[in-house]
Amino acid sequence: MSSILSAFHFCRAFSHQRMSLAAYCVICWRRIGTLTPPPKTTTYWRDIRNIIKFTGSLILGGSLFLTYEVLALKKSLTLDTQVVEREKMKSYIYVNTVSLDKRENYGITYQARKELHKAVRKVLATSAKILWGPFADTFSTVDVEDHECATWLLLRKSQSGDRAARLQAVQDMSESHHWHDYQYRIIAQACDLRTLIGLARSKESDLRFFLPPPPLPSLKEDSSTEEELRQLLASLPQTELDECVQYFTSLALSESSQSLAAQKGGLWCFGGNGLPYAESFGEVPSATVEMFCLEALVKHSEISTHCDKIEANGGLQLLQRLYQLHKDCPTIQRNIMRIIGNMALNEHLHSTIVRSGWVSILAEAMKSHRIMEASHAARTLANLDRETVQEKYQDGVYVLHPHYRTSQPIKADVLFIHGLMGAAFKTWRQQDSEQVLTDKILEDEARYTTCWPKTWLARDCPALRIISVEYDTSLSDWRTRCPMERKSIAFRSNELLRKLRAAGVGDRPVIWVSHSMGDSPALKTLQDDFLEFAKDKNFQVLNFVETLPTYIGSMIKLHVVPVESADLGIGDLIPVDVDHLNICKPKKKDAFLYQRTLQFICEALAKDLEN
Repeated sequence: MSSILSAFHFCRAFSHQRMSLAAYCVICWRRIGTLTPPPKTTTYWRDIRNIIKFTGSLILGGSLFLTYEVLALKKSLTLDTQVVEREKMKSYIYVNTVSLDKRENYGITYQARKELHKAVRKVLATSAKILWGPFADTFSTVDVEDHECATWLLLRKSQSGDRAARLQAVQDMSESHHWHDYQYRIIAQACDLRTLIGLARSKESDLRFFLPPPPLPSLKEDSSTEEELRQLLASLPQTELDECVQYFTSLALSESSQSLAAQKGGLWCFGGNGLPYAESFGEVPSATVEMFCLEALVKHSEISTHCDKIEANGGLQLLQRLYQLHKDCPTIQRNIMRIIGNMALNEHLHSTIVRSGWVSILAEAMKSHRIMEASHAARTLANLDRETVQEKYQDGVYVLHPHYRTSQPIKADVLFIHGLMGAAFKTWRQQDSEQVLTDKILEDEARYTTCWPKTWLARDCPALRIISVEYDTSLSDWRTRCPMERKSIAFRSNELLRKLRAAGVGDRPVIWVSHSMGDSPALKTLQDDFLEFAKDKNFQVLNFVETLPTYIGSMIKLHVVPVESADLGIGDLIPVDVDHLNICKPKKKDAFLYQRTLQFICEALAKDLEN
């Protein structure tokens, strides 16, 4: 009996040191097994009673130990219900805190528990990944839905080293429409730059994925946005610039609003929209002066080193302020988007652009029913998206389709090139009707489309990349007022070619669609060179020609392109009963003009689209 008691005290001493239950049992039973046999005179039932007492105390002590360990483990894995509720209300991110009490962080017992808890957590995390579910209810005091655990798993997956896994995670996030508001905010605060841009370029993404832009710095005392814009323009180098840009930059900086009014007249738009910059001899509004400065900034932003200066001098925040102030002025907003799109061509500026809050603005603009606003935003985001886009879209090159990330393989390119006095978007609108085009009608693409290549052609041929190009024309840009020598056709052609090559044009089959390229000796020479080349390469060509005169004002009517001028001597020549302005504007989707164009594209690219 004394041997049994000593063994029991020995084991109790070890339990004070909080040894594991397994070690406890082994030591005790080994000591019992080595005891000398009891005298034969000892009562058999007394031995049994002593063994039962010992075993009972052993089981009781072990049960208490196990209960303590389970409760400790449960506490370490318990989610704070109040924190979850506060998170839902305030959209904050909470992290687990670690005790700073050093007394809890030493000793063999602590290390053993630490390793045990680490192993259990690993098992639970692995099972959660496999089963796509939360931790078991045994270790949680809050009811967590499957999609709440999925939020964090998708975040982790979006930062995976596997590109395919990252893309799938972004797609899964964008298609999640059943989340609570706070879950979208978690993603917005926790995702990295690559994921945020991917969400902005995903069609189904909820705008709650994007945090609002940070507060803008206050304007300097006795200053204005117009004055700060002038200061930004003045801070930029005047080197590496076109002579006309230098001229108008100097004019914008040196002349007051009143003297600018005295410069009345002329058309001065880089985009070829033919917009007059002043309409009266009165004081020029500040918005017009700002517009004049923005036009110069557009050209400055085409130079990488100047983009660095714009960023360093607070240009991203100033342009954002202007963008918000002029929500009712699409022309100003469009030029601001052009500048940001040019800056996005420089990858070292991507993180700065994202931090300044531009992604949320671009994501919202992408969903606009206004084709120009959406296309400028799509160009900027494509330049920011180095995960799925290899090409770079320079100023004047706009992808009409696809605007968003897509799994649809692109088989060919279709390029739309406007003519004199034309534009990248308005040239290709549906034919204007007598019906007043209200905002409600413009939003309904089934009733009217402001760009039929994007609305109709993209739907009929989703495997095409559709690009519209904007360029300077001598009748519609500010160069008509520039005293310097205007650039030649050859210069502009090479500039356009450089931009198209940067966009990857030429890497796949191409169809060109153009309108009203004008008539001059230089263009006639180009036409002859084209015909020789087209015949040698056996190009397929389709020509439409108007049969009705075009009214210029209320008094003059003119047959701009007669049939004999439109006949190239190659391909089909089809007369259409419309005037020159509407030869590129189908009246409706089932009109002959569009249906014959669609047929030509499908036939010319039949082999490529089949493959």
